[in-house]
Amino acid sequence: MRYAKITERLQGLGSEKWAVHVEGKEREARGEKLIFLSIGEPDAAVPEAIMDVADRQMRAGRTRYSNGRGEPQVLRALSSMYSKRSGRHVTPSQFLFLPGTQTALYVAFMGTIDIGDEVLLPDPYYATYEGVIAAAGGIPVPVLADPDRGFHLNADDLARKITPKTRALLLNTPGNPTGTVFTADEIAGIGALCRKHDLWIISDEVYATLTYGNTVFVSPFDDASLEERTIVVSSVSKSHAMPGFRCGWIAASEEFCARILPMSETILFGSQPFLEDATAFALENYFPEVEEMKVNYEKRARALIAGLKGARTISARMPEGGMFVMVDVRKSGLTGDEFARRLLAEEAVVTMPGESFGEGGGGHLRVALTVDEAQITEASKRIRRLAERIG
Repeated sequence: MRYAKITERLQGLGSEKWAVHVEGKEREARGEKLIFLSIGEPDAAVPEAIMDVADRQMRAGRTRYSNGRGEPQVLRALSSMYSKRSGRHVTPSQFLFLPGTQTALYVAFMGTIDIGDEVLLPDPYYATYEGVIAAAGGIPVPVLADPDRGFHLNADDLARKITPKTRALLLNTPGNPTGTVFTADEIAGIGALCRKHDLWIISDEVYATLTYGNTVFVSPFDDASLEERTIVVSSVSKSHAMPGFRCGWIAASEEFCARILPMSETILFGSQPFLEDATAFALENYFPEVEEMKVNYEKRARALIAGLKGARTISARMPEGGMFVMVDVRKSGLTGDEFARRLLAEEAVVTMPGESFGEGGGGHLRVALTVDEAQITEASKRIRRLAERIG
C-alpha cells in the first residue's frame, strides 16, 4: 500500500528516543524496583477543587459539543490572565483552546510553514520538536546552546543559522530539558532579529509558572511589537498537575486565530465543555497545592545538586525553571546514552539520555524532579556511585 509522505518524514522521530524509559518500564513489570526520573509527569495530585468543578460540570450536562474556538468562560479566563501578564488588553478572540500543548504546536506549525521551510530551534530541545516540525514539512535547524553558558542563546547565535528558507523560530522558556529561562535582554534581541527577518516565533511556555530564585519569566508575546508574529502554546498540564486533562491553548493575534480556526477544526471540532470549565476555574483561582508543587520541585533540584557536589566527573547546576535538571557526565568519558543505560543496569535509576534531545544534549542526563526528595537524594547517591566506578 502507498502511504503519505508525512510517514516518511517522521521515521526515526518517535519512540526510539524513549528507549531507556521503555526498558525501565519493562524491568519494573518483571518486579524490579527502580527510581524513575525519566518522564516529566507531575507527581502531585490535581487540586481537589479543580476535580470537583470538572465532576460537577460533567454531571450538570456540560458534555455536549463545544465550539471550535473554545467555550466563552475559558476564553475570558485566558484573556484576563494574559492581559494582566502583558499589561495590555488581550482579547478572547486571541485564543484557540486545544487538547494540550503538543496539539497546539502541531496546529501552530501547520499554519505557518510549508514544505522545505526551515525552523530554528535551540539545541537541546524537547524530544517531539523535530517530529512536529517535520510533520508540517519543515526542516529543523538546531542552534547549539553552550552548556557552559547555562544553555543560553542570544540573537547572534541564531543569526548565523538564518537562510532565505528560514520561516520560524521555536522557542521554549523555561526550557525542557535544560531548565533555561531566557532573560528580558535575550528575548528583546531575539525578537529584533525575528522582526528583521520576518520570522514567526512559536513560544512553548508550558513551564512559565515554574521559575526559581530571582528568575523572572519573559515572553515575546508580552512585547506588543512582537504580538503579530508570536504564537504562544501552553496548557495546565504542568502548572496545575493536569496532564491527563489535555487542556491547552494557542495565544496569538486575532488575525492568526481567525486564519487558523478552520484548520484546527479539522483536527478537533471543539473540546469537552466540562474540562474547559475546569481549566477556566484553574486559571482564575489560587491553589496552595500548586504553590507547594513548585516549592517541592525547587527543593528536589537542590537536593540532587547537593548530592552530586564535589564529584570529580559529573556535575549539575540549578535550573532557572521547569522540572528537570541536566546532569553533565562528559568528564566520565561516556555519552549520555551510555551513562543512562549503565545507570539503569547497575543502579536501577531511570533517566533520559541527553542525546534524546539533540546533539546539544550530548554527554548529559535529563533528570525529572517528579519523585519525592528522599528518592531524589537516593538517586543522586546512585548516580555519583556509578560515576566514581567509571572514573
